[in-house]
Amino acid sequence: MTSSTYTKDLFVGRRRETREVMIGDVGIGGGNPLRVQSMTNTDTRDVRGSVDQIEALAEVGCEIVRITVPSIRDAEILPEMRAELAKRNVGVPLVADIHFTPNAAMLSVDHVEKIRINPGNYVDKKKFEVREFNDADYEREIEKVAGRFRPLVLRCRERGVAMRIGTNHGSLSDRIMNRFGDTPLGMVESALEFLDVCEGANYHDIVFSMKASNTQVAIQAYRLLAQRLDERPMPPGGSYPFHIGVTEAGDGEDGRIKSAIGIGALLEDGLGDTIRVSLTEHPVREVPVAEALAKRAFKIWVVDAETTSADCITAYTPDPFGYTRRTSKILNLGGLSVGASEPVRVELDLGAPPMNDLDDWAAGHAKSIAKLRDVECESLQVSTAGVLEPGILETVRKALTAAGLNQPLAVACRDGADLDADNSAGFAALISRVVVDVRNDSTDDDCAAAATFAAKVDVALEWRVCGEVADLSGPIRSAATASREARLTRLLFSTNTSRQNHAARLLTAELAEQGLAQAPIVLRHSIGVDADSERATIDMAIDLGAPLCEGIGDLVSVSGSRALDQTTDQVYRVLQGARLRATRTEFISCPSCGRTLFDLEEVTARIKSKTDHLKGVKIAIMGCIVNGPGEMADADFGYVGSGVGRVTLYVGKEVFVRSIAEDQASDRLVELIKDSGRWVDPA
Repeated sequence: MTSSTYTKDLFVGRRRETREVMIGDVGIGGGNPLRVQSMTNTDTRDVRGSVDQIEALAEVGCEIVRITVPSIRDAEILPEMRAELAKRNVGVPLVADIHFTPNAAMLSVDHVEKIRINPGNYVDKKKFEVREFNDADYEREIEKVAGRFRPLVLRCRERGVAMRIGTNHGSLSDRIMNRFGDTPLGMVESALEFLDVCEGANYHDIVFSMKASNTQVAIQAYRLLAQRLDERPMPPGGSYPFHIGVTEAGDGEDGRIKSAIGIGALLEDGLGDTIRVSLTEHPVREVPVAEALAKRAFKIWVVDAETTSADCITAYTPDPFGYTRRTSKILNLGGLSVGASEPVRVELDLGAPPMNDLDDWAAGHAKSIAKLRDVECESLQVSTAGVLEPGILETVRKALTAAGLNQPLAVACRDGADLDADNSAGFAALISRVVVDVRNDSTDDDCAAAATFAAKVDVALEWRVCGEVADLSGPIRSAATASREARLTRLLFSTNTSRQNHAARLLTAELAEQGLAQAPIVLRHSIGVDADSERATIDMAIDLGAPLCEGIGDLVSVSGSRALDQTTDQVYRVLQGARLRATRTEFISCPSCGRTLFDLEEVTARIKSKTDHLKGVKIAIMGCIVNGPGEMADADFGYVGSGVGRVTLYVGKEVFVRSIAEDQASDRLVELIKDSGRWVDPA
């Protein structure tokens, strides 16, 4: 088994072991299932509306519900809300969400099962001040925080109420920002300061979260927290559970894809005990997405608990707490540059052409690809069910040319036996690379035949290593040996397995061992039969997004039964969600909650209708000031609720115009984008 500081096994999905924390009668961590939760978006003082939504969430399977408690008055409403829930026989545990108001937290403890506090604003007030703290000043600030926080800890311990210490990337305190920066390290240090107070009071009913709108930052912060907790003295019953999520994920496909990338990557490593998917939609629509993520993860954990780890000689060494793209050499594939600092390329795998209507099949696909506008299919692949013949490829190439397309063409074969180097004439003009499967039962002769064909035709060779992760090392070594013997230099590697993220790591490590550390890696995904389901979108986002966020992958190749335009569009959404290629406007919009000062769904839709053609522009739409100003640092422009019916517009962190009327704000935002030189007229 290859272990790491943040996960039990890099090549197998083994669940992180934690203590059990009870939220009422719902257990988090320990041996419990992944718990699904959400948050109301009603005004907390609207008791009937809030209870209606809590009841609706419970009915669709939400196991824990969070409500915002922004003031003492809101805390005083909680007994009335509890009474109404009891009258309706709704027993779902409640979490009071606290920002800025310790007094409201103290009042809430008697009426909820968990308190969520944000270390960035429980005591500190964010002013974006630049200030140098010497060690003595810093310790005094921490003690001031502890003095304000300790009474809540003691009260929660006395009442048996759990607590989530929930750090948000967008609301780190000025003290943390000045010492650690706007970083995963700053997020973790912020939480651990509060943990010190809890453990000093012998209070351990704690759950942690490290949320960010940037998927890479969220993944890195949770990993770093897992390591740092492992380095501390172990509390009674084991380490602390994690509540995981990607905040400000947005809505629609983008919101689901970003959430799946960040949450899914963590679950693949066994991190996570409860999930909230934060969508700018009605809270009820968050629950099925979270359930799909939980179901996938738990299936992996159950199977992999009994799975032998991969036998990998070389340690997997990339930095898990910061993004660095894996170093690879650049290859020219029929005019398309792949690897090194080139963008992660996008390929459509068209599968095996039918023999009975080949011309229509090729022409139909070519026309579909030619219609793509905002995103581009940069490479194509076809498969052969037997011995490779030039005639099929000539038909495909002819159809592409007729549609005005010149994408490089790859051809995939089952094994080297389908390639005949003695009959290779004509292939060089038709294909840019050949993709050959290699398995545990592939013979040396099969591998040699593939390598000999690639050398004679002078095309790149991609070895597609097939099997379960624990069985991939042998085929990788066989492919490397055959490549060396044929003196091939234009090599790529990919895997075909049920655990793409773990396989990508193993492939990276084995290639380094074989002296092929700079061979480009292709990430492959096949969309299942149920192509239009939300689950299919989630699977694609995790299988591709998790390794991409780790710096692995130079080309993405996707096959399946979806329409080609839909498939291509979703692949680019995954690349943007992984923070690697910007091909559309990115909207960083928070999930609506009781603090929201306008109709977030309606406003988000209105702003999207005006700006969703601005490639690469990041616009943050925030309902209130909790995370709004902080998340501006990761956005080009910000639209933040600053009062009832009032909006403040930002450029980055800087206020552009303060507290304008909501009915003017979206037009003023467009003016701001134009004045900043980032506007283009829609096509």
